[in-house]
Amino acid sequence: MEHKDTFYIMRQPTLFIPHGAGPCFFMNWDPANTWNRHRKFLENLPALLPNRPDAILIVSAHWEEQIFTIQKNSNPGLLFDYSGFPEETYQLQWPARGDLHLALQVRNLLEKAGNYTHIDENRGYDHGVFVPLKIAFPSADIPCVQLSLQAGLDPETHYLAGESLTSLRDENVLIIGSGNTFHNIPVLMRGIKNKTDNIAGYDFDDWLTKSLTNKNLEERRRLLFQWSEAPGARHSHPREEHLAPLFLVAGSAAGELCKKVFEDAVLGAVESAFMFG
Repeated sequence: MEHKDTFYIMRQPTLFIPHGAGPCFFMNWDPANTWNRHRKFLENLPALLPNRPDAILIVSAHWEEQIFTIQKNSNPGLLFDYSGFPEETYQLQWPARGDLHLALQVRNLLEKAGNYTHIDENRGYDHGVFVPLKIAFPSADIPCVQLSLQAGLDPETHYLAGESLTSLRDENVLIIGSGNTFHNIPVLMRGIKNKTDNIAGYDFDDWLTKSLTNKNLEERRRLLFQWSEAPGARHSHPREEHLAPLFLVAGSAAGELCKKVFEDAVLGAVESAFMFG
C-alpha cells in the first residue's frame, strides 16, 4: 500500500477485542444495559489509534481453514453465522469494501515466511467481523480483509504468522484479532438464565493480563505458547478458537509492550481487550 503522507503516519497498534455474543449489540436484553460498557468500548476504539487506518486486517474466531486463507473479495457480504436470534439481526448491514491489494500483500508476506496459503474470492464477513466493526466503524468506509485461522490453532504457528505481517502496520493497516478471553458456552448460557453474580474466568483473565503485560517480551512469548497450562485456561476455553486470534496479533507486535484497554463482566464471565504497540 502506498501513501503520500507516510512521513506523518504513525505505526498502527494491534488489537485483540472481544466480539460479544452473536449479534448482542443489536437486540434487546434483560437488563437493558447488559452490553452497554462493551458497546462503549467499541465506539471509542478509533480514539485509541494514532491515525485513521487506511485498511483493516482482521482475524476472527469464526473462520478456520487447513491453511491460512485470505479473503480476496471486492464487496464482501455478511455471513449470518449465528442462529436463534431475533429476525432483525439477520437484516444488519455493514457494506465495507474489500482490499484486493492488501489481500495479495498478506498472502505474499505469509508465503515469504514459509506458510502455505489459499485465496477465497467469495467469502463474506462473519459475525466476528461485522458485529464489532459495525459499532467501531459504523460508516463502513475503511476497506477490510479477513484472514482465517489455521486448523490446529497452534499458538506458535499463529504468532509467527503475525510476525510476518508486522510491516503492514507501518503502511497504516490496523491488525485486529476478534474473539473472546472467555468462551465456555454452557457457563455463558447459565449466566443468561440465572443472572448469576458468580463471575467466571477471573483466574485465567488475571494470568492472561499479567502475561501479556510482562515487560520481558521473550517471557511473554513463552507464556503465551503455554497458555493451556494457566489457571482456569481450559475452563475459559474448552476449545481455543476464540483465543487464537490473540496469538497472531501478539506476534504482529512481538517487540512491543501490551496494555489492557478494556474489561467487563457480562453473562456471568469476564471479557477483556488488549492493545500492543
